[in-house]
Amino acid sequence: MKTLKITLVLLAIVSLGFGQTPAIQSEVIGKGTPILFLPGFTTPGSIFKETFDNLIIKNEAHLISYAGFNGNEPIPMPWYETIKKELIVYIKEKNLTNIVIIGHSMGGNLATDLAAELPETITKIVLIDAIPCMRELMMPGVPASNLQYDSHYNKQMLAMEQTQFKQTATMMSQNMTNSKEKVETLINWIMQADRETYVYGYTDLLKLDLRTVLDKITAKTLILGASFPSEEMAKSNYEKQYTNLANKTIKMASNSRHFIMFDQPEWYYTQVNAFLANE
Repeated sequence: MKTLKITLVLLAIVSLGFGQTPAIQSEVIGKGTPILFLPGFTTPGSIFKETFDNLIIKNEAHLISYAGFNGNEPIPMPWYETIKKELIVYIKEKNLTNIVIIGHSMGGNLATDLAAELPETITKIVLIDAIPCMRELMMPGVPASNLQYDSHYNKQMLAMEQTQFKQTATMMSQNMTNSKEKVETLINWIMQADRETYVYGYTDLLKLDLRTVLDKITAKTLILGASFPSEEMAKSNYEKQYTNLANKTIKMASNSRHFIMFDQPEWYYTQVNAFLANE
């Protein structure tokens, strides 16, 4: 009996230490200022390799990818919150200081969250077409409590056959970039996603409202917004949602949809380089 108890304890320790699927994967390249590159929903960290190649400052790039996407094993829900917590652990375990974070879309949400949680560690953030509360734009007036994993819409999405799901992925991808050659790339990223992560992870994002933590952020912030559907409307949304963020600059990319780095790459590199060079 004693031997059995010891065995069970050892098995528990092993399962805790080795059986847990990581919420993030990282690729580290270069040396210099630590920059965390946080991609958007379904997007791999490798999307930022061209940004890394075009940055003037020497930097140690941490290209992050998420569980459930790009062939990474999925994790249990809640998805977004687990990723955020693991990123905080990642920063602390690697003793990273004076960090810059460049985040696109959901990656911008994570950058905002991290800057609010670690104000003394994160000095600058670049938010690329990221809005603090998507729900307010997509479902005005709908409270977060109305959104649940177990919903009719989510069940429909989970039950979709691959052909039907690809049609949905195609329509979404066509609305996210003006670059026709990049549309197929976006479709492939969506199709490679673990379906439950895709469906339930998106629910996590719709429930998110980071307007409540903006006043905790001290990091200097550059917000790059896409002009779609119109520059005037998009800029107004940014100004309203980021009202409580103190140290910010908002710049709009003309003739661009969600993936600014695809639609206006040279403008994007210029803005980021100028921001990082300015003390």
